[in-house]
Amino acid sequence: MKKLVIWGCGGHAREVNHQCDYSNYEVAGFLDERSEMKGKIIDGVPVLGDLHDIYNLKDKIKIVCAGVGDPALKRRFAIKTMNAGFEIADTLVHPSVYISKLNKLGIGSVICEGTILTTNVQVGNFVIINRSSNISHDNTITDYVTLGPGVNIAGNVTVGEGAYIGIGSSIREKINIGAWSVIGGGAFVKDDVPAKTMYAGVPAQFKKNLD
Repeated sequence: MKKLVIWGCGGHAREVNHQCDYSNYEVAGFLDERSEMKGKIIDGVPVLGDLHDIYNLKDKIKIVCAGVGDPALKRRFAIKTMNAGFEIADTLVHPSVYISKLNKLGIGSVICEGTILTTNVQVGNFVIINRSSNISHDNTITDYVTLGPGVNIAGNVTVGEGAYIGIGSSIREKINIGAWSVIGGGAFVKDDVPAKTMYAGVPAQFKKNLD
C-alpha cells in the first residue's frame, strides 16, 4: 500500500491524519506552499514542502487534496496535483461510516467519523463530509463541497460545486444549494440558495454576493 501525503498542515489536515490512524493508512507527511513551513513537525508528521520537493516520491505515494476545508483552495491543490502527475488518494472513509452499495463516491474525498449516509447518495470528487453529518436519501454532493461538522441534509437536496455548508447547519428537503455558495454555521435553509451567495440565520437569509 502506498503512503499518503496530505495537502495542508492546519486543523483539518491534522484531522485527516488522525482518521488515517484508524484506517491503517501510513501518512508520510504534509504539504504546504509556504517555504517557512518546510521541515516543521506537526502531530509527529513532517511538513515535506511543496510538490516540487517530493518528486522523488511520486511513484511511492498518493496525495490527499481534501486536507483543507476552503473549497477554492482544495480545487487549486487538486488541479495542481493532477497536472504534476501525482496519484490522487482514494476516498478516505472512517471505519465508523456505513456506505450503502447504492451510494456512489468520487475520488479524493474525506468522509469523517460518525457520518450517516443513507441511500442513493452521490458524493463527487474532493468532497469533505465532516464529523457527525447526516446525509439523507437521494442527495447529490458535487465536487469540492465542504460540509462542516454536524450538518444535517434532508432528502432530494443538491449541493452545487464548491459550496461550503457551515457547522451545524440544516437543509430541508428538495433544496438546491448553488455552486460556490456559503451557508453560515447553525443556519436552517428552507429555500433554494443561488450560486456565489452567502446565506445565514434561522431561517437562512441572503447576506451578500460572493465574487
